Amino acid sequence: MNNKLKWLGVSVVALGAVVAGVLYTHFDEAVPVVAMGVNYFRYLNAPKGTIVIERAPDAASLPKLTKATELHGAVDADWPSYNKTLRSERFSMLDEITAANAKNLKVLCTFDTGQYTGFNTGLLEVQGALVFTTEYDIFSINPNDCSQNWRVHEDYTPASAQGVSRGPAYLDGVLYRGTQDGRVLAYDFKTGKRLWETTIADSKRGESAPAAPIAWNGLVFIGNAGGDVKGVKGRMYALDAKTGKIVWEFYLVPKTPGDVERGPQARSPLDTSTWKTPEGSPITGGATWTSYSLDPEKGLLYVPGGNPAPDFGADMREGENLYSGSVVVLDAKTGDYKTHFKIVPKDWHDWDMSTAPVLIQSAAGRNMMIVAPKDGHLYGFDLSTAKMLYRNPMTKVENADAPFAAGESVRYCPGSIGGAEWNGPAYDPQNNLVLVGEVEWCSTATLQTKEKMEATPVGAPWSGEASLNPYNVWGKQDPVFDWAGWVYAVDADSGQWRWRAKTNYPVQSGMTPTAGGVVFFGDMGGNFYALDTGDGHELWGQKIGGAAGGGVITYKAGGAQRVAVATGLTEVLWPTEITTAKVSILGLDQRDKP
Repeated sequence: MNNKLKWLGVSVVALGAVVAGVLYTHFDEAVPVVAMGVNYFRYLNAPKGTIVIERAPDAASLPKLTKATELHGAVDADWPSYNKTLRSERFSMLDEITAANAKNLKVLCTFDTGQYTGFNTGLLEVQGALVFTTEYDIFSINPNDCSQNWRVHEDYTPASAQGVSRGPAYLDGVLYRGTQDGRVLAYDFKTGKRLWETTIADSKRGESAPAAPIAWNGLVFIGNAGGDVKGVKGRMYALDAKTGKIVWEFYLVPKTPGDVERGPQARSPLDTSTWKTPEGSPITGGATWTSYSLDPEKGLLYVPGGNPAPDFGADMREGENLYSGSVVVLDAKTGDYKTHFKIVPKDWHDWDMSTAPVLIQSAAGRNMMIVAPKDGHLYGFDLSTAKMLYRNPMTKVENADAPFAAGESVRYCPGSIGGAEWNGPAYDPQNNLVLVGEVEWCSTATLQTKEKMEATPVGAPWSGEASLNPYNVWGKQDPVFDWAGWVYAVDADSGQWRWRAKTNYPVQSGMTPTAGGVVFFGDMGGNFYALDTGDGHELWGQKIGGAAGGGVITYKAGGAQRVAVATGLTEVLWPTEITTAKVSILGLDQRDKP
């Protein structure tokens, strides 16, 4: 009886959230409240987490696993950038936690933010502090016992209802973050004191800055998001790390008369020749909303460009739509264009090139770029020749070439929130393996008429989807739990998979391989896993919280190797467990150390 009363009480609260949301004055405030109530009911019958490992049938013919040289910067016991190194390899040379003792992992402590939010922050660990963000707050906690060092809250009106922030950057004693109202903020690392703020986007037009910046050589790099909103154009910025002054601005889609200039314009060959749009329909898209990579030796910045818009209305934007769906390479100091890789040739599925590319030197000695966009494939490029070496599926791919026509419903996989979302691949040089997490979740899109797409007002969401249901603005997703997650371990040179793991929840967290032969990751059911990097067999697995959609890092603190993971993502588009955002720290007992 007590359990029944408990479930009844919680259900009443959830229903109250739905009603309260409907009564809200402002739509942007109502959406997350309603979504929380609806997602609570959608998650009531959530199954326990499962994982199934498969080895490649031709594994014996694949290249033998070898010990490779250390990655530049990987030996550092800290985790100072979103993907550890500026090249985004995510590999750690720490080896205290091994395939032999990982079974003895335990959660040592948990920090609860007390917030219900789209918690997909990256985590940093620098100089004895673990740092992360939510939509409105930045936190510094002790990386060994989870006690709080400081916390700073920002009040503002966000540009969208998603409530996300993908984390901070660190450089020379200062932390940097973007906000959902389009600003970049700088804080003193030790105290949290605000040092400066710079506006790079117009929140009233639907622009925001949720991406995790990266910082190098006195510069902070970040772009704006909002490319699904009519009239919003993606742009990339370099800011002076000490003052916040905009050093350069680069338009990721064609700049046209009347577009705002917020700083010195970097050189670009881009014009409107690859965008043929109806009169009165502005070029829209190409925004950037995750993080970035940088080759510090060559001073080259690698920028992932988002989808063109309207997302599903390809006839509204004839041509290649450069540089949407591309990795754009810029001179980091000047912002000048160097080259680009068009990853998604013609996008009518909302398949952003969203995740930061990985820049590696493979076991065969190739300088490579590895990318995983939302189209469900893993791409390998030889940077010396700019040649694509492979393009292999990493999740279910179905009906990808079917054209969209007004009034006709098309189901396709991966869906608009499938594939690799905001955390890209990692690279393990010891095994020459690329490790990537993927979402298997299909969508059904029904295209509006061209007249209705043209009539959408500037500043409104602009997907071209015909449904009036706000949940289906970017297509109707398959039923809850008709989804899965994938982790693939792929030979970096050949693109052949060595092993793969299928989970019954999408995998969107960071992938973290280590010199101990272990790779760590979590899924959207809150299940956290440690697998053997060499063959994929499960070493440890346990539900540790809500949806794991953010950072997974490893570092040394208190004289021991620790692993930290962000859990508790609750967000409009994802039917996840409704729980507060938390950071959990895992490690071994003293007696379990090698």
